[in-house]
Amino acid sequence: MRREGNLLNTLFRRLFYLHFILIAILIIFLTFRGALSAAHNHRFHPKKWYLLVLSSTAFSGITGFSWQAFTSYNPSRSLRTTFWLSPLLICSYGILLVIIGTPGSLAASIIALASSILQSLYACWVNPRIEHACRILTVSLPYHPPKVRTTVILSIMTSTIYSSFLMSAIGGATATGTKIDTLFIFLILGSLTWTMQIIKNMMQVTVSHIKYMKFACGIEVDFKAVVKSAAKYSMGSICIGSILVPFLAVIRGLARTVSLVSGDVDEFMCLCANCCSGVSSRIVAYGNRWGFVHVGVYNKGIVQASMDTWEMFRRAGMEKLIDSDLTSSFCFLCGVAEGSVCGLVGGTSTLFIHRSYATEVSLYAFLTGYFMNRVAMASVQASVIAYYVAYAENPQSQQFDSTIPTYIRDLQRSQA
Repeated sequence: MRREGNLLNTLFRRLFYLHFILIAILIIFLTFRGALSAAHNHRFHPKKWYLLVLSSTAFSGITGFSWQAFTSYNPSRSLRTTFWLSPLLICSYGILLVIIGTPGSLAASIIALASSILQSLYACWVNPRIEHACRILTVSLPYHPPKVRTTVILSIMTSTIYSSFLMSAIGGATATGTKIDTLFIFLILGSLTWTMQIIKNMMQVTVSHIKYMKFACGIEVDFKAVVKSAAKYSMGSICIGSILVPFLAVIRGLARTVSLVSGDVDEFMCLCANCCSGVSSRIVAYGNRWGFVHVGVYNKGIVQASMDTWEMFRRAGMEKLIDSDLTSSFCFLCGVAEGSVCGLVGGTSTLFIHRSYATEVSLYAFLTGYFMNRVAMASVQASVIAYYVAYAENPQSQQFDSTIPTYIRDLQRSQA
């Protein structure tokens, strides 16, 4: 099913390209302006700034690829390690922010330390589900399509280069430090977020397409044809999904948290819990990561693709299984863990080289490390979502073992 995208997809695709051009102009302007103002502004030292920020960005790319390679080599150990290592790393990062001691770093440290506690509690709560998550990763990752590893490397290199340019522009804005420069920094970070999401989801669409055809039909498709198809037909849906899916995921996460915390304390709280549970179960159908499989395979819009895949899960009796899947949490914690490592390395080195930059460098290093890891781990997440969607379409296929049926029966027994 190959057809040109609708008006909304075309609009968002052109909006992304326009944004890319405008950001490139802003990067050139801020970088040159920062270099010129550095001669008159002794508060800004460009050599130290660029050394610290660009080395942290390069380190995040290397760490991201290493994390992805370790997960591909030993997915079970990688998952278990991430769930106990991520709280420790984010806690260490929070302590570093306290040591830096600026108002901005202290505010960020509160978030980091609170996140460490919440991650620890979450790891204990989901511990019974880790065995199934390890099994799903193990059965979905063994098939390594040709050229995917090369594409992962190219994606990480592209992300590293793009992040380096953005950090250079932030340095130019930091050199003058006016109110409009603060706005420029927020615009640059917004561009970083959206672009990294698009690179990640482009990887998900491409790899999940290849993996889906292998799981569902047992055939291998031409990698170049899949990439060209995704770039030509699916770019608009990817641009929309890169905004819609994270936004709905945050709303759903908040709704599920409120539902969990409310419990059965009283009638009003019970009503709030039921309301939030209903919201959580409904909005996921309109934008979810499993929809990216159909975006690539059938060239659907992200909303239609999400609705169709969720309906398949419902028909196959897989809703509870999908709700309990830990792949998304695993990839998120991988990003947090790498971001913390990059923040620790960048922040610690800055304390010794130029302490006044420590807050900015540590925070920017965390962000680039987080996004770089999400890009690197996109192929892992794509493998899992392709496995679930292919199974939901044809549960009786001989391509699948008993992993999913067994876990569905276990969930049914636990709720009986």
